[in-house]
Amino acid sequence: MMTSSRRGNAYWLQLALTLLVCLFMVVPVVLSVLAGLTNNIFVGVSSGLTTRWLVEVWALYRNTIFLSLGIALACLACTLVLGVPAAYYMALRRGRVTRLIEELLMLPVAVPGLATALGLILLYGGWQAFRTSWLFILVGHVLFTLPFMVRSVLAIMSAIDIRTLEDAAASLGANRMQRFFTVVLPNCRQGILAGALMVVTLSVGEFNLTWMLHTPTTQTLPVGLADSYASMRLEIGSAYTIVFFFMIIPLLVLMQGLSALGARARKHQPLADGADASTIPGTDPLSTSEARHA
Repeated sequence: MMTSSRRGNAYWLQLALTLLVCLFMVVPVVLSVLAGLTNNIFVGVSSGLTTRWLVEVWALYRNTIFLSLGIALACLACTLVLGVPAAYYMALRRGRVTRLIEELLMLPVAVPGLATALGLILLYGGWQAFRTSWLFILVGHVLFTLPFMVRSVLAIMSAIDIRTLEDAAASLGANRMQRFFTVVLPNCRQGILAGALMVVTLSVGEFNLTWMLHTPTTQTLPVGLADSYASMRLEIGSAYTIVFFFMIIPLLVLMQGLSALGARARKHQPLADGADASTIPGTDPLSTSEARHA
């Protein structure tokens, strides 16, 4: 009886702590959203609700929204092309060199974004066309987000023992490209989706590095948000926050849905060591039969 009472008290204490943390995180966001929908920010909701500030934000800053989305998607493409093969290489060849490479990849995360941006300006600042292009911001975002893609994919590859799967496919005649696209990628899609989720959200919301790299013609959403607050237009800044939520939340829901679908598909597919190896593209059924009898 006493044990049950203690468990009950622990449960309610954990629940109360969880609710307090949620309130601590959500209340400022709710207040910011309400401020962007009220006629007078200093009076509050009693002054009436309006969408005037949202319309003004769209008129003033819509280019920053499209630019942020474009950079985020381009950043995702770059990190996929660079990060997944890098994680694949490090998963197959774990050693001092690969561990050193992994630590070096984390440097842009450990170093303040302003320092990274300053280094990029010193390195590429002389190329005027590149310096004033959105591609300059993209380079900074790729540097910042690439470690998250590599770490996510590498963790999945280590968990599923990708070396064993690769060796099995190689023994059945699959070449390196076939093993990568038909064995490695399908088994790592959960890590790829998790990395993609982090890359997109971090790219859209990145401010410190972007603030140093942007120009008046390459202003992104977070920089525009800071600009609206700096001009003391608090109602515009709050409305800008609402626009940010409308843009990022559907994207997050979509990517979470894709991740959940991938998890269900993985649960229902046969285990790699129990599947028919002859279904691996590029393998010879005869070699498969000989391998079984060996």
